[in-house]
Amino acid sequence: MDVRFVTKHVELQDEMKEYMERKLSKLEKFFDRILDVQVEVDFTRGMYVVEITADVNGVIMRGEEYAQDIRKAFDKGLKNIERQVKKHKEFLKDKARMKSHEELTFEIGEFINEVSGEAEESFNDVVKVKRFPLRPMTAKEASMQMDLLGHNFYVFKNAENGGINVIYRRKNGGFGLLVPEE
Repeated sequence: MDVRFVTKHVELQDEMKEYMERKLSKLEKFFDRILDVQVEVDFTRGMYVVEITADVNGVIMRGEEYAQDIRKAFDKGLKNIERQVKKHKEFLKDKARMKSHEELTFEIGEFINEVSGEAEESFNDVVKVKRFPLRPMTAKEASMQMDLLGHNFYVFKNAENGGINVIYRRKNGGFGLLVPEE
């Protein structure tokens, strides 16, 4: 597993990097296909902001936490990632059980990047532009990816129809799917 550190307004000591790497290596006991992890650390308004992004065999998982202590922010973010990794592993096990009569060839093995709707936008200014590759997946896989990222919507290339679709969470708790017509 490759671990990268990105810092803003703070310098990470080697001791802290080693602490984070040691804790991150424990993720592999949950799932051995963690390809790489990026840890972003920022210090703003008296708080440490730690954002951990993990590529788990092409599925992007993200945990972001705030705390006055950098270790607490990191540990809380790591717990979010651990929960997502466990949930993803269970999803794969359930999928395998459903296909027990067939050979399991399913793998979410493409690089999927997140669409961030977290930046506040005004109607006049685009505050943040996020570019990402679109990989084919089913609506169910897209809804799982959306849940793992903690977003309310997710843009994806639909493997069933080849089109660009958006899945979103409805106010009633269900999901909606936007399928543009040409």
